[in-house]
Amino acid sequence: MDFDEVFELLGEFGPYQKRIYFFLCVQVIACACQTFSVIFTGAIPHFRCSIPGLDNDTYEIQDENHQELVDAYIPVKLGKLGEEYQSCSLYNHYNTSVGNWSTVGNLTQDACYDWVYDKSIFRTTVTEEMGLVCNNIVKRSHLPMFYILGSLFGSFGIGTLSDWFGRKTLLYITIIGQLVVGTASAWVTNFTALALCRFMLGISGVGCFLAGFSLGMELVAPSKRVWTGIIIEVFYTFGEMLLAGVAYFVRDWRYLQMAISLPAILFLPYWWIIPESPRWLLTKGRRKQAYAVIQKAAVVNKVRLPPGLLDRQVQVKEAPKSKIWLLFSRKILLVRSVVLFFNWCVCSLVYYGLTLNSGYLYGDLHLNFFLSVLTEFISYCLCIPLLDRLGRRTLHCSAMLTSGLACCSTILTVLYLPEDRQWVTTILAMVGKLGASAAFAVVFIYSSEIFPTILRSGGVGIGSMFARIGALAAPYIADLGVLIGGNLGLGLPLLVFGLGSVAAGAAALTLPETLNRPLPETIEDAVNLGRKFSSERNGTYDVHFMELTVLDIGTSVEDTEEDLH
Repeated sequence: MDFDEVFELLGEFGPYQKRIYFFLCVQVIACACQTFSVIFTGAIPHFRCSIPGLDNDTYEIQDENHQELVDAYIPVKLGKLGEEYQSCSLYNHYNTSVGNWSTVGNLTQDACYDWVYDKSIFRTTVTEEMGLVCNNIVKRSHLPMFYILGSLFGSFGIGTLSDWFGRKTLLYITIIGQLVVGTASAWVTNFTALALCRFMLGISGVGCFLAGFSLGMELVAPSKRVWTGIIIEVFYTFGEMLLAGVAYFVRDWRYLQMAISLPAILFLPYWWIIPESPRWLLTKGRRKQAYAVIQKAAVVNKVRLPPGLLDRQVQVKEAPKSKIWLLFSRKILLVRSVVLFFNWCVCSLVYYGLTLNSGYLYGDLHLNFFLSVLTEFISYCLCIPLLDRLGRRTLHCSAMLTSGLACCSTILTVLYLPEDRQWVTTILAMVGKLGASAAFAVVFIYSSEIFPTILRSGGVGIGSMFARIGALAAPYIADLGVLIGGNLGLGLPLLVFGLGSVAAGAAALTLPETLNRPLPETIEDAVNLGRKFSSERNGTYDVHFMELTVLDIGTSVEDTEEDLH
């Protein structure tokens, strides 16, 4: 008998599965905190060059004499709040003795290598301690990039290692990795060590998510996998909200890093709480252990298994696979694949980019980040009912175009609206995040219904790889505003995200609608998808395509990497 038939007797999503699934979702909260912690630990406070020879210089003006010195040494520029001091240069006086500066001749500006920072928002940040400003500003963009690079590197190996050693083992190893590396990163004193820690945290983070995601999906029946796949994403957003709350009260980056890393100690008992996946155990021939998990679930679910059930040959049905290059063997499949991969890349780029960019919007950083996460949560809630009402293509394209138009509109608001109305820019950015999050959630399901069964795992896996590429570029585009400066710099990253979203959404209009369509099984089925005739199998219409979709999504979990993150 097939393993999925066991769930008809055991319970598709009984109390035992719910309990284990809850524990798996809770540990994902820590992954979310580590992913976006750099928004706060690496925040850029207001700063300027320090006054030469003034040892007790501070960003805050101390008295009239201090104000006179600052006016004499620090050039003024026109910023988004009017006139403000330049951050990376100071006047080169002939006599640099404090209090006896020269005003003879034309003053030149020189770059400085020592700065003072505004302490009104953060006590300390990585940016301040390691001097990641001015000529070193690009290093700050490296920190989120190294985390994403670690996620990319880890996602290639985590799936294979979990197949070798088991989902539970990999989950526990990566939990320990997050605890150890996350805590250690709070004590590093140089950029290279911190970048290495971020890279290792990326590997651990994707491992926690993937192993937990796979284990959770393999403990429930196919009909419940869509819901479980969405719920774990909701817990991820809870983690982001928790990060905003903790960062609001903890303004020292080292203490903040420890505050989000040390709670992983609570997950150490998981070794005795979380069972190994019975599906994986069966594929490894460890039937006795697999049946022990099933029997325990039956006891907790208060169901009686038929006598002799576990004596039968229970098998795990594997999805058929084929050579991935066949995805490009037909012109129509090639075009659709390119469009889908482009959408994966842009969805990830805009999702991560807008999240990282929340620190540059007008208003409070903590509030902006919280609102950004809240819109993400709302987008997931909207996707659940709209997917089966509007259809995949309509919902995805609408979300992408809405995100793109909202982001593009911000270039007008930052250039022409006065300071007291710049909240409009923040609202438009949040609308852009809402659309990007919804599109990112839909593109995974949409892709799995366009690619044929024999190529589905590979196709979605390649799409997820392109998503990583987009995520790698996101920190650098989000930091364009810092490099350019002024109102144009503030709006340029949003404009780039908007143009990309519009282009991807328009391209997706060429894709076929998959709502209420049979799931393509072969290359020919995929080619004929969207044509104006109904596909029949054995003289009857296939009305079980949704169940098949969910099943195939579940069997390709490890190939999809960290799907939405």
